[in-house]
Amino acid sequence: MSKVQPALLRGFDQEYLPQEQLQFNRLVEIIRRNFELFGFVPIETPAAERKDVLTSKGGVEKEIYALTRLAADDDEASIKGALHFDLTVPLARYVAMRERELPFPFRRYQIQKVWRGETPQARKGRFREFYQCDIDIINRDKLSYLAEAEIPSVIHSVFREMGIGEFRIRINNRKVLKGVLQGFNVSHDNSAVVLRSLDKIEREKSSVVLEDLSRAGMSDAQASRLFSFMSTKRDTNETLGALSESAFQNEMCKTGTAELRELVAAVRKFGVPESAFCIDLAVVRGLDYYTGTIYETTLNSYPELGSICSGGRYDDLASYFTDTKLPGVGISIGLTRLFSKLREAGLLHAVEKTPTEALVVTMDHRYLDWYLDIARLLREAGVNTEVYLESAKLRNQLAYADKKGFRLALIAGQSEVERNVVQIKDLSTKTASEFPLAEVVSAVKSALKGSIKREAADGT
Repeated sequence: MSKVQPALLRGFDQEYLPQEQLQFNRLVEIIRRNFELFGFVPIETPAAERKDVLTSKGGVEKEIYALTRLAADDDEASIKGALHFDLTVPLARYVAMRERELPFPFRRYQIQKVWRGETPQARKGRFREFYQCDIDIINRDKLSYLAEAEIPSVIHSVFREMGIGEFRIRINNRKVLKGVLQGFNVSHDNSAVVLRSLDKIEREKSSVVLEDLSRAGMSDAQASRLFSFMSTKRDTNETLGALSESAFQNEMCKTGTAELRELVAAVRKFGVPESAFCIDLAVVRGLDYYTGTIYETTLNSYPELGSICSGGRYDDLASYFTDTKLPGVGISIGLTRLFSKLREAGLLHAVEKTPTEALVVTMDHRYLDWYLDIARLLREAGVNTEVYLESAKLRNQLAYADKKGFRLALIAGQSEVERNVVQIKDLSTKTASEFPLAEVVSAVKSALKGSIKREAADGT
């Protein structure tokens, strides 16, 4: 029989060794815990949605993975089904379908895989299949600016607990961006092109951005003035002052500036330190459904990683599915991309607690019942315990325990069984202590806490 070469599809190639998966799971738990800390509740939507739902607003059909067949007798699926490319559009559909059953304001979080048909770039952390971790606050008719101000406090809580270094939540407003473009006489037809060019300020050389602006129909003088105004680094108060004093003030820009000023005051009241957020005019965000506040978060020491969390305010996303006005605000953490970049930068922390806590070594299978009883007692006490079920020499079993990351090995041969005692070996110090069977559970729990009191005993 010919062998199949084991390989992964490009863009679907993020799989981890067990210790890496534990680190990934740790980040998921930090995110989940902090989302719930602020009152967000979980939902999960299907991986596949109708294509007309996904393309209703902001979805680019060429980036969507369509289903060619859902079942042998289901021709409809091949026409209408596709994998979701984000979690915000499915959320809008979900709320529109269930608005009579949900409490408003509706605060939800969602941690799921999404699929996007873009060119994979592993070095930039871009994949075709990846996890997103989202929160959104949606209300009927109107949504308080305080909801927008609370989002940075959630972001701050998440990344502070992750302990991945200093970070900054960069905030802007789409109304400000529209007002600035109006002030520079950028036509409505060219505004999307200009915004896409400005979105490159953090990633590309100034010459590239200026060339893009020129191609969008701006004169060299206009392009240079716009680039200088948008890319200049200022603190939050300086940015608000620059907007208020700019020569191109108009009603749209004034409205956006007033919203930013109100938002900043509220973010401070939520307790987010000044060093952790700022108003940054270079934040653009590409999706069309954002209508007000927008966010991007970057690591201070690793700006090359790009945004590790982004989102914004939207006022009319659900209007494609319902006549009810359902404004919302939310953010998304691209966890797969974040994890890959943190791993590359060496910023991941060792997992403090692993599932592999205690291994019961089987010295003699005549005493299998005895070994299984010890394991049962430990599991009933909440200790993760594995019994080595194969026949193998002691050194091989201990090598297995060490490689898998067990903290303790429980060893008992004929002599120990006859005396009703067990050796508990600390695999990190290579020392062992002998305990009566009745004390094994308490001794193991004490050892796992790092406070085992070793009695005089021979090492194994």
